[in-house]
Amino acid sequence: MADRKEKRGKKRCTAIVLAAGQGSRMGTKTQKQYLDLAGRPLLYYSLAAFQKSEVIDDIILVVGEGQIPYCQKEIVERYQFTKVDTITTGGKERYESVYRALLVMEDGDMKVPNRDGYVFIHDGARPFVDEEIIKRTYEAVTKYRACVAGMPVKDTIKVADENGFSKETPDRKFLWQIQTPQVFETALIKEAYFRLMQEKGLAVTDDAMVVERLMGLPVRLVEGSYENIKVTTPEDLPAAEAFARKREIHKM
Repeated sequence: MADRKEKRGKKRCTAIVLAAGQGSRMGTKTQKQYLDLAGRPLLYYSLAAFQKSEVIDDIILVVGEGQIPYCQKEIVERYQFTKVDTITTGGKERYESVYRALLVMEDGDMKVPNRDGYVFIHDGARPFVDEEIIKRTYEAVTKYRACVAGMPVKDTIKVADENGFSKETPDRKFLWQIQTPQVFETALIKEAYFRLMQEKGLAVTDDAMVVERLMGLPVRLVEGSYENIKVTTPEDLPAAEAFARKREIHKM
């Protein structure tokens, strides 16, 4: 089926789902990506969205050290995520996990290569990515080569000085809260990350920053969703539970 899609003009789209984080801020023994959310592991929801997507052809799942057998049996096989091509081990930092996933693509370890398509990089702790977000980012990346999901901020933002005093109040109409997926041409994001690994002392907080700094390419901002939250602390769980149950009700 994937080959037929590509013959109709659609380039191959691979989702990299990052689930290697320790989740120390959650304060639980169970890592946050495996916490129960409305009866399923939190990681289930983002994988299910990419599994069902008309845009995504395959998935690389990045997990923590020693977690590949568990994820293979209890996540991928249990929920029949047939698009998961590879499960690989991540690094200590997010950028290292992305790099390792890109190496899987570069080394030709996938069933079907993705050399000139697109890569969707997504945090497994964001369970509420949906088909509308995936399609919007896909349309944008085909035009601009690089894009990220996000939403305009609702609150006033202050820039503080080194002493903790308000230094500046930027106009919030220019401020966005960045989400994932962050989507790029395959060759572009691979080259950006290969350059990053050769750099020393460059602190990056997301994939867009790698492309902006090392490739000199502006990254298009694309509307995500205010429900596309990242589950990071215990305070996020009640909202995530409510969103998950609301979506289940809408399916009925």
